[in-house]
Amino acid sequence: MRERILILDFGGQYNMLIARRVRELNVYCDLVPCTTPLHEIKKYAPAGIIFTGGPNSVNAADAPTVDRGIFDLEIPVLGICYGCQLIAALLGGSVAHAKVREYGKTPITYEKGDLFQNLPSESTVWMSHTDYINAVPNGFTVTAHSPACPAAAIENSGRRIYGVQFHPEVLHTVSGTEILKNFLYGVCGVKGDWRMADFCKEQVPSIRQKTGGGRVLCAMSGGVDSAVAATLVHRAVGDALTCIFVDHGLLRKGEADEVVRVFKTERGMNLIKIDARERFLLKLRGITDPEQKRKIIGNEFIKVFEEEAAKIGSVDYLVQGTIYPDVIESGKGGSATIKSHHNVGGLPSAVDFREIIEPLRELFKDEVRSLGLELGLPESIVMRQPFPGPGLAIRIIGEVTEGKTAILREADKILRDEIAAAGLGREIWQYFAVLTPVRTVGVMGDERTYGYTVALRAVTSVDGMTADWARIPYDVLDRISNRIVNEVRGINRVVYDITAKPPATIEWE
Repeated sequence: MRERILILDFGGQYNMLIARRVRELNVYCDLVPCTTPLHEIKKYAPAGIIFTGGPNSVNAADAPTVDRGIFDLEIPVLGICYGCQLIAALLGGSVAHAKVREYGKTPITYEKGDLFQNLPSESTVWMSHTDYINAVPNGFTVTAHSPACPAAAIENSGRRIYGVQFHPEVLHTVSGTEILKNFLYGVCGVKGDWRMADFCKEQVPSIRQKTGGGRVLCAMSGGVDSAVAATLVHRAVGDALTCIFVDHGLLRKGEADEVVRVFKTERGMNLIKIDARERFLLKLRGITDPEQKRKIIGNEFIKVFEEEAAKIGSVDYLVQGTIYPDVIESGKGGSATIKSHHNVGGLPSAVDFREIIEPLRELFKDEVRSLGLELGLPESIVMRQPFPGPGLAIRIIGEVTEGKTAILREADKILRDEIAAAGLGREIWQYFAVLTPVRTVGVMGDERTYGYTVALRAVTSVDGMTADWARIPYDVLDRISNRIVNEVRGINRVVYDITAKPPATIEWE
């Protein structure tokens, strides 16, 4: 049986990062709502339990909590931020509103404790709290403090219960990974048996058994996620899989042809290309709200699959490239909805498929890439820039038209070409162009112009859950801007987005 850590989600903005860091340490984990009953928690048989942070105060009447019996399971527990305060409140300590709110990088002193083995006594952590522990429960000791937080970490080593007021999962916390490793390996005693090769070996027979010889239809979008999902399912069911690739007219330049070449011509998959460009543009006419765009495109995808399924005969399963961040950002679990994703939420009642298969649902983007390489996909596909399912529709602010998509497609191609030429493709996690509705006056030659403003977005990240804007050299930005303005008719101004995530998201819509 695979080792696992159970993470109870209290709605914190970094909950996915906790899961990602645990997996980076080669330990599998499940993220479940904090409302999961105690008897269900026991069924997971976890080696350890982590309470995430959350936006609430433990003193609020409706504050999320857990069954106190969780502390009697003799399973190690680590509370992070809100989770730390909850441990204190449930076990006889007290939490109060802090006079000084701590947010961001904060100096800290580690006094002692199992979590801080082999770490320097002075360090820096990432804080994000307004409450603090003002009375430590009996049996607990304080193991760290900051200038404004006298109990920045607490522990009861005998019961193996630990809490940290800061966020070790955030990269800004120096030695955060080591702290988590000390909990996982030192306290929980795991050996680390989570490997992508093992995941692949487990999924192939699982998918084969689930489909039971039925016909499978894959929603091939052209992105990394659907490409890896299709390849994994194809390995499991072979010719029982039919891939439908919908060219909705919202892809990047040259992508439609590449998808057909790689999967149909080179890999021999049963791939059907559907030219639905006019159909999608018609549905998007007059629509400016990004959520409406996403819903329209998602619904239209399903309709296309329904129609194609009717043409090719009975189809039992639909494959989608849903990944973990899609699920959490669509409001599943304890976190708030950030944005909906067209491939999350299940099928409409009218669709004629038995069930959706989402083999990547529990994986992060970099795990998906690792799986793609494990499956033998070429780097040109696996390392492709992340691209949202709705495509250019949500990189065009306002109404989507054929003319605007043509403009954006050319501008985006120039950006990607120049980034590649500068050798920055691996250094920058994601980069793309956004066509804004802002039109400005310009001068080209001796003539006045009134053209669109294009925004460039480029970020560095590990997993897309947090990101910083990329420091692209000025000379590269200069070449990109000059080429776009001179080569793409309709654009006369280029701006660069220097906002991190959070507070912004990577995509503009």
